[in-house]
Amino acid sequence: MNQNLKTYSTKINHPAFNKYIKDTYKWSALFSTILAVIVIISFYIYGETSYEMDNPEALYIGLTIGGMFILIAFFQIMGRKKSTTWDGSIIEKNIKNKRKKSQNDNSWRHYEEFTVTILRDHGNIYHLIAEDDDTIYNYYQIGDRVRHHKGLNSYEKRNKSNDTIIFCNACATLNDINDDFCFRCKCPLLK
Repeated sequence: MNQNLKTYSTKINHPAFNKYIKDTYKWSALFSTILAVIVIISFYIYGETSYEMDNPEALYIGLTIGGMFILIAFFQIMGRKKSTTWDGSIIEKNIKNKRKKSQNDNSWRHYEEFTVTILRDHGNIYHLIAEDDDTIYNYYQIGDRVRHHKGLNSYEKRNKSNDTIIFCNACATLNDINDDFCFRCKCPLLK
């Protein structure tokens, strides 16, 4: 049995993670800016060609919506920058049968909601929630120690010695435990 699978990995210091985080900031900013420009131009054109709304009213609406896209990206980037590395434990797992209205035809859709609850060592509680996918639910067991790494939106399980799968801590893609790098983003797998 690989002893490295029983502790947190030191591979988190690999330069690929810093590059991934910086690229995430860059792509978030670029994507939101492109969306904002498209929305602003679209509303301006609508204001020039529509009989329902004229400019500058249409342009102001476009600027408002475009600004919202940029603000969302800004807060997402700042949230990642402010995040910290912390440890916690899995304290609870739940499965609930739920239903919600479909947006397409107003019918009800039934689904299972899988929840894994993490208690941070300093008291905060976090929930990992998935609909109709029990992968994360089955991956973690009550009592497992986990580490949240700064700038990433994922959790590293401390003891991975009995696992056949591993999640990439950068992009959250599911990988085989025998792989050393994520096949999707090429970051090292933390094992």
